[in-house]
Amino acid sequence: MLVPVVLSGGTGSRLWPLSREIHPKQFLSLANSRSLLQNTVLRAQHLPGATAPVVVCNETHRFLVAEQLHSLALSPAAIILEPVGRNTAPAVAVAALHSLEQGEDPLLLVLPADHVITEQDAFCNTVTAVLGHAEAGKLITFGIVPRSPETGYGYIKAGPADGTVSPVERFVEKPDQDTARQYVASGHYYWNSGMFLFRASRFLEELELFSPAILAACRQAYATHQRDLDFLRLERDAFTTCPSDSIDYAIMEKTADAVVKPLDVAWSDIGSWSALWEVGEHDANGNSLRGDVVTLATRDSYVYSSDRLVATLGVDDLIVIETSDAVLVAHKSQVQDVKQIVTRLQEEQRPEYRTHRKVYRPWGSYDSIDTAARFQVKHITVNPGASLSLQMHHHRAEHWTVVRGTARVTRGDEVFLLSENQSTYIPVGTLHRLENPGKIPLELIEVQSGSYLEEDDIVRFDDAYGRQSTP
Repeated sequence: MLVPVVLSGGTGSRLWPLSREIHPKQFLSLANSRSLLQNTVLRAQHLPGATAPVVVCNETHRFLVAEQLHSLALSPAAIILEPVGRNTAPAVAVAALHSLEQGEDPLLLVLPADHVITEQDAFCNTVTAVLGHAEAGKLITFGIVPRSPETGYGYIKAGPADGTVSPVERFVEKPDQDTARQYVASGHYYWNSGMFLFRASRFLEELELFSPAILAACRQAYATHQRDLDFLRLERDAFTTCPSDSIDYAIMEKTADAVVKPLDVAWSDIGSWSALWEVGEHDANGNSLRGDVVTLATRDSYVYSSDRLVATLGVDDLIVIETSDAVLVAHKSQVQDVKQIVTRLQEEQRPEYRTHRKVYRPWGSYDSIDTAARFQVKHITVNPGASLSLQMHHHRAEHWTVVRGTARVTRGDEVFLLSENQSTYIPVGTLHRLENPGKIPLELIEVQSGSYLEEDDIVRFDDAYGRQSTP
């Protein structure tokens, strides 16, 4: 049995402003019509003997994961929620503990959720070729055959080949340009993909040998986990005490059973905007364009429009990213430093580092159209059959106008329906709920007014999604 373990804990800050803390890159459709997470899950499902995936993610992203898997008509084996990020070794440890609890000792195929691999058959053939090595107890990492002297990736040095795999001699950090050229020219180095294959029990054996504190904390956090709807929520205090470490450092650099399998495919971890330009389709001038874009005298650039027309004239080697609330213009040679912009936004406590104007919720989404000192206007969309929590606000009143579909409204002791062009008023402190009883999305305009309009002014009394009084 082969269990795909999909790691979906990153924030993708180098792809700001499209990728943000609340809606990071693995949930974005960057390579095709599906998100990176969806492509990763579907890629693994083509492997012989593959089960439904185990997804490990930040608890903030739990409903995004669930909704994206649901849209694929795929039920995961588990969605494990990390209360805090502790890197890849603890994430895989809790996935291994869960898989062993199901009664077998499966092979685990560890896959980051944010990779682009365009050659599906080559990927599957490569993984299939080393299943026997994993069954025999080897811990396999997949090294990408380098196609250029890339300085943005770590490398794996392979020893003499032993059949289809080679022993791992060492892992090396991101090199400078000259060193990267030497690595590629030698033929002994591969890009470190962060993908692994091993038996669940072997991973835990080596973790106990080399990083026992990680395993002890993960055992405790998993043993006292709680079920939360379709999610498995790790015990916060125990997991918080877990040391943070990667699989490379915790095990692979220390074990005698680490081997590397070359993976010769077009691959990218989309670690920067220039990486996305490299894997995208290009026009005759070398430009990769998404959305409503017009270019003149523009070469070798990546231009992305999400809301408005973007036009470029007389520029080369630029990254131009437009969203509803932010625009990034950067030279391709500087895109590794986009993270510094995010850090500055955090320091200045600006919301753009964390959220988009449009925010997704388990029931649908809302788009903040306009805001000022004492009012805010939102475009709210509620999915068919979904409902918001039964709630009240201490500081704001709300006026709802339905523009599409039918709303069932609870307001105090009243329950009534609203159709298109009908409206209602929710006074401050009034218990209320919004539901969509229909078969099409419900859309309405909400005008909030009051002295405090932030999302933490929500007191929930009943919620179908198990949320507390914070969004």
